Amino acid sequence: MEIGGFTAWEWFVLMEHELLLFAGIFFLIGALDELAVDGAYLWLKLTGRLKRLRVDTSALAGTSLAGPVAVFIPAWRENAVIGTTIAHMLGTWRYAELRLYVGCYRNDPATLTAATEAVSGDPRARTILVERNGPTTKADCLNGLYEALKDDERRGGMRTRMVVLHDAEDMVDPAALGLLDRAMDGADLVQLPVLPEPQPASRWIAGHYCEEFAEAHGKGLVVRDALGAAIPLAGVGCAISRDRLEELATLRGNGLPFAPDCLTEDYELGLGIGALGGTTRFLRARNELGRLIATRSCFPVRLDQAVRQKSRWMHGIALQGWDRLGWNGGVADTWMRLRDRRGPFIALLLAVAYLLLILVAIGWLLASTGVIDPVPISPLVHIVLLLNLASLLWRSAWRFAFTARAYGWNEGLHAVLRIPVANIIAIMAGWRALMAYIRTLAGAAPVWDKTEHNAHPARIEQRRVEQ
Repeated sequence: MEIGGFTAWEWFVLMEHELLLFAGIFFLIGALDELAVDGAYLWLKLTGRLKRLRVDTSALAGTSLAGPVAVFIPAWRENAVIGTTIAHMLGTWRYAELRLYVGCYRNDPATLTAATEAVSGDPRARTILVERNGPTTKADCLNGLYEALKDDERRGGMRTRMVVLHDAEDMVDPAALGLLDRAMDGADLVQLPVLPEPQPASRWIAGHYCEEFAEAHGKGLVVRDALGAAIPLAGVGCAISRDRLEELATLRGNGLPFAPDCLTEDYELGLGIGALGGTTRFLRARNELGRLIATRSCFPVRLDQAVRQKSRWMHGIALQGWDRLGWNGGVADTWMRLRDRRGPFIALLLAVAYLLLILVAIGWLLASTGVIDPVPISPLVHIVLLLNLASLLWRSAWRFAFTARAYGWNEGLHAVLRIPVANIIAIMAGWRALMAYIRTLAGAAPVWDKTEHNAHPARIEQRRVEQ
């Protein structure tokens, strides 16, 4: 059968060849981009500019901070974990200067009850009731906490030094608040690493976050900080100068620093402070025993939850970020924004790559059974395939190294085996993010499309101690 002068098999071969060139060339471009970051990281290590920061936690765990500190925790349907988070934070950070604000919604009585019980008896903490029914957006909830902070400042005649952001499922490090307090002496914004907690019940879904954060917060943000590019916030384990927050609020014109129509307000906040000329830092430090000072969190254990979370990140950072933030900044900032916004395109490339695997398998089956003649691979395609294979091996080695450093060699091996799982999640999240973005273009309001949290790292650590 002929279609347009070509047989069905000729069309099949043509499509396979063109898709192979498309995917191969753009994967190669992405590999060069990653290689540049790898090179920058190795250069920092070889020149001694990547120093291992060790801190004296006994000095950080003193009885006072340099000034009042407000911690914001927005919560929607987090009754399963919010109590543990609050109790652990208040018990770990015993500073008198700490003020904890937990945002709850009036149509979420379970979370409100759990949070209220957890803060009861500690004058440093209070729950804040958001006036609107939830879920709105995380940024809208944070704005409610910011207004409560301003009211407290007016009544108390004091000025908060910095605001720290955390999520309802976080486990804070004992030295983290003291480290942030010290680092803010020379910065307007500081981000500490995030360390996902391995969950034996979800080795493949929740586990794939381990290697992604290990490499991103062990290499990517380290290089970004060294280049002087603005540091995007992870939304947890980060501190922002109170003065800079007020400056952002003034620029927005509504007196509120967080954009309520933004799905990734933390990312936008970091770049926004950088655009104002503020000093942003990514800080990796270890205590005397070598433990990384980081925020530990439990990430989604189910496929649908992981896809939902990553689609929100992709929608907010890559699609909304392009619309809302543009391409302002120098060479380093432009390069990093390009890397931030490549998620949907990478999802497309991965989808094409897996489609090619199917097409190649069909072609090989037909050729091996004698139905058609095998198709020779051109020298150009052969070179592209070899380079991409080398890139895959190189990337796998880096992924293993960073994951093994954070979690041990066993988790490092699993990180390599989980690469296909991460790819599938990325493809599904890319499609979901694109559909959500199209809906917003049609007038739909962004909604806090959050994931469920049941496990908590503090409980997991407690079980380890008891065993």
